[in-house]
Amino acid sequence: MPQTGPRRPSAPPGAASEPPGHRADIQGLRAVAVGLVVLAHAGVRQLSGGYVGVDVFFVISGFLITSLLVRELDRDGRVSIRRFYARRALRLLPASTLVGVAALAGAYLFLSKARFTEYMGDAVASGLYAVNLRLAASGTDYLRATAPPSPFQHFWSLAVEEQFYVVWPLVLTAVYALARTTARSRRTPARGPRPGTALAGTAPARGLRAGAALAGGTVLAASLALSVNTTGAAPSWAYFGTHTRAWELAAGALLALTLAPTRATRPARRLPAPLAGVLSWAGLAAIVGSALVFDDATPFPGHAALVPVTGTVLVLAGGSAPNRFGAELLLRRRLLTGIGGVSYGWYLWHWPLLVIVPVALGRPDAGVPARLAVCALGLGLAVLTLRLVENPVRFAAAFRGRPGPALTLGASLTAGTAAVALLAALVPPAIDSGRPAPRLAARLDAAPDPAAALADLLAAPNDDIPANLRPTLTRVKDRRSAVYRDGCHVNPGVTTVPGPCAYGDPASATTVVLFGDSHAAQWFPALERLARERHWRLVSLTKASCKTADVTIVNGGGPYTACDTWRARALDRIARLRPRLVIASSSESGDPVRPAAAGPVAQWTAGYTRTYRKLRATGARVVALQDTPWPASDAVDCASTHPLDLDRCASAPARAAKDPRKAAAVRAAARATGATLVDPRPWVCAPRVCPVLVADTLVYRDDGHLADAYARALAPVLGARLGPLPGTP
Repeated sequence: MPQTGPRRPSAPPGAASEPPGHRADIQGLRAVAVGLVVLAHAGVRQLSGGYVGVDVFFVISGFLITSLLVRELDRDGRVSIRRFYARRALRLLPASTLVGVAALAGAYLFLSKARFTEYMGDAVASGLYAVNLRLAASGTDYLRATAPPSPFQHFWSLAVEEQFYVVWPLVLTAVYALARTTARSRRTPARGPRPGTALAGTAPARGLRAGAALAGGTVLAASLALSVNTTGAAPSWAYFGTHTRAWELAAGALLALTLAPTRATRPARRLPAPLAGVLSWAGLAAIVGSALVFDDATPFPGHAALVPVTGTVLVLAGGSAPNRFGAELLLRRRLLTGIGGVSYGWYLWHWPLLVIVPVALGRPDAGVPARLAVCALGLGLAVLTLRLVENPVRFAAAFRGRPGPALTLGASLTAGTAAVALLAALVPPAIDSGRPAPRLAARLDAAPDPAAALADLLAAPNDDIPANLRPTLTRVKDRRSAVYRDGCHVNPGVTTVPGPCAYGDPASATTVVLFGDSHAAQWFPALERLARERHWRLVSLTKASCKTADVTIVNGGGPYTACDTWRARALDRIARLRPRLVIASSSESGDPVRPAAAGPVAQWTAGYTRTYRKLRATGARVVALQDTPWPASDAVDCASTHPLDLDRCASAPARAAKDPRKAAAVRAAARATGATLVDPRPWVCAPRVCPVLVADTLVYRDDGHLADAYARALAPVLGARLGPLPGTP
């Protein structure tokens, strides 16, 4: 769900059909949930935890769908899988197809041309109900965490639901068959009921409830355990994974099995009305309270999701015994039930509108009022979609009681959307380009003074994308060095130091170590080239967002202790390697868990000093390589949007420093320990501008990291600054 606006995407409301016995309070609850989601995505700071709407909708879906399935089993003795999916197709696909095609058009016309193929992949995965897996996999690539969101990202929760419902009806059918067989073996009754005969109160029905409750409870317990364990280790898989979200749907299913009426009892008689009223208000308070308290730093779903899930269960349970003083007093209001009725369409429309419209209007950083206006437009489109698309298709006489045509329509809509996306990917929007530019790498390699040649190229006009840009805009982000491909750059949850991670000349007696975070790893292409030319054994030890300074920082909403453990182990390994040279570098982002009373510069200086002294104790020469200047935004996306006006993507040197206090701390620590200080700012910025393009090469691959091709081209400049190592050629 990490995007302009809140990073958490949320689930679509209203995706479940309602069982007989319409409950207006559930429509009102849908309105509350979609309102929280929309306001959070619009950037309303007080509701930054509005992504809890995902949990509300999953529980509602599990409750309503299971109620329908149990009623069908009670009535007919079986579940018609064809009818089930025909209903799903008619309910979901007309609106989602319309929004998907509109998002395709908007992405083609207005969004990043460099990422268009990626967006089309999202569109295909959305149509096939697999986009959650795609997002989970790409979300583990933390280098893409700050990339603008996909207009198809919100389809992930539909994928989770449909994956769950591939299995759940089959489970209930199997449980019923087992209960029926068991009843026959006990001859109670001697012969199972014929299709169309009500089962309420019979042994198979009682067995169905018990068996289904056992199955649902097992799913709930296993999935919740996975959610808790995965949230810390792999947050993207925890957020988008069906295995970590199934427990929320199972919670609604268990409630449905508990409240499902039989001939002998009705839900309203199972819960005293006063108690039901108290529970419903408590549940609503839990939902809204979690939206107010949670934010993007909250580890989610994990334990935190228990709050909105439990709250939703309480509201649904309390609403089973209507009374004048329960939360339904609010939830049955006409405004809320009206919004609840179009909540599915509003959810579908609001996200792509928020992603596309500000960019189309030239205001990608639009404030909250403008984003709220966009969401209001989405509400209007949802009303029109319900009246002109959803209801006419859903209630068409051609599909009434005929699952075959409905399934055919669903398959046609899915295939059509995928075909349009694939066709668009084959004919992506053109990226304008200017005249050919000098070859950066060749120019620096041939120059007697590479640094002076680079300064000239930085100061030259770099206003448009050259015709000979290499790599092209669409490939810059995907070009990753060997440390990423080989698993030598470790992710946040990892505390082990992989090995050997040796490059250049692995048999050499001269060992050089690259140590730090991803802003150290960005220099690997240059150092690998130097290692090959100078016959070094280059060992790369880098970890995502892990600073070289001995300071515990905040990561993922809590102390980044995995970094502290990894750093200590990496320093131990460096001591065993006995290197000739250690290049230490890390980005200027990150905040300490416990700010020191002496101030941030003193705290960071002490942290860097402790690390540099440990490195110096190994006998190595230590190079403290300062952080590179940062672009104003994602450089690739900006360049693809303004290919002939790259000045709009450049930043001023004064604004390119992420945190000058850390730069001052590195300088002070280098002086205190005798480390060699290397400042790369003159290699990225001219005196008055930090361009995103130099000659034929993009400087950055995102909003903070050097592009691999640019870093590799800088090898002569970096090599000259490092100089020869004592005792080596």
